[in-house]
Amino acid sequence: MTADDRIAPPLLGDERETLRAYLDYQRDTLAMKCAGLGDEQLRERSMPPSALSLLALVRHLAEVERAWFRRVFEDEAAPMVWSEKPFDFQAAYDAGASTGAEAFAAWRAEVEHSRRIERDAPSLDLVGRQPRWEKEVSLRMVMVHVLLEYGRHNGHADLLREGVDGTVGA
Repeated sequence: MTADDRIAPPLLGDERETLRAYLDYQRDTLAMKCAGLGDEQLRERSMPPSALSLLALVRHLAEVERAWFRRVFEDEAAPMVWSEKPFDFQAAYDAGASTGAEAFAAWRAEVEHSRRIERDAPSLDLVGRQPRWEKEVSLRMVMVHVLLEYGRHNGHADLLREGVDGTVGA
């Protein structure tokens, strides 16, 4: 992996600053786990029959960003990135024909969209509607949920990266 350029979250930040920093740290961790790999390496699957790969994780997390920020706070009908079905997160795992450039462009665009929504919100108490659940949720809840998604999937990324080229660490 390349050098660890992630910015550590604050030790004494307020709630919003801390959530924002930890979420960005986890986003940066995903990017770091994929750094320096070519498309074939990014597509390497964990083990049959799983379709899990680093590229699949990037695609999946682009869907997560869209589903939890854009669809909850701006456009409930926004289509999924890789599926025609409204809540099909599995389609993102079919990364066989995808490229790193394509997946990372989509992921970065969704991350920037999510950051803008969070920055523009007056507070973490902003309420949106989660269309899958048909329930109202707060920005606070969404940020914690997405943070947990990254934490879980970055654990997968640790194992996948080690399987690809033996690289371990942060």
